[in-house]
Amino acid sequence: MSKLSEPLKALINARFALPDVTPAPKTIHSVFERIARDAASKDVGVPAWLTIATATSMTLNSPASLTTLFNLAADANDEAQSIRTAELMREVGLKCISFNGIPRVINSLGAFRASLPAGVARGLTTLPTREPTQENIDATKARGFGLWTSIYRPFDKKLLDKLAQSHPDLPVHIVNSHYAALLSDPPAPDGRPRAGRVLTPLIAISCLRAQTGVGPQVVSHVFGLRKAFEDEEGLAANDERDSVQGSRWLASDEGNLWILGTVDTILKAFEEESGARTTFAPGLRSKL
Repeated sequence: MSKLSEPLKALINARFALPDVTPAPKTIHSVFERIARDAASKDVGVPAWLTIATATSMTLNSPASLTTLFNLAADANDEAQSIRTAELMREVGLKCISFNGIPRVINSLGAFRASLPAGVARGLTTLPTREPTQENIDATKARGFGLWTSIYRPFDKKLLDKLAQSHPDLPVHIVNSHYAALLSDPPAPDGRPRAGRVLTPLIAISCLRAQTGVGPQVVSHVFGLRKAFEDEEGLAANDERDSVQGSRWLASDEGNLWILGTVDTILKAFEEESGARTTFAPGLRSKL
């Protein structure tokens, strides 16, 4: 295999190209603490605010912030609870692929696992649940289309047609590779934490808000969160909505404002530390 030249390696890793992950702001622990207290005052449980903070930190490419967040949300005296916390954060991180892409999720999840206490890392599940097979493919596709319909109705079919005008495989890939294979939840025989019908829109809103430049998609997923409580058939099929503490309030106008404000609070901490609104696509910085 040929080797990269020193000038090429230097250019790839030039500081102005931002080749590394984003350090956690010095204030991030206190920021997360304030978010946790504010959530509790509004009767919003840990899974909801932890999902928002995890997805935002993933979007900002800050594994160190994930570690700080885990240490705040986990119970050092309860390993089982700590494992559940890490499992939920890991599941949220995986679903960030649909909104942030694969590379930063690989980097962040790898660094996150490496930072966990040894007992927690050993306790994480190792059995995949999304492997496609001849036996489950039809059910997986139906599950994905059901999630798509639940989020985008009554414009679900119209939106698919519009996406197909851009590229005939665009809706095929979005529904089957993301909504079916990733964003909708397969059965979890081991009872691992899932980011279900309420937490998945929180992931989407947090990632997209932190990215900037995708306001229409933020709007879509705000409505997607609200529709989780308007779909009576879906409510009968999935009781996760009311098992997420504070979920109905989060789906209200006041709750929507709180979600966006919480993401903005985290973004502000990074902006104050580095002067950058977001690290997702800031453009190349001056070499000077």
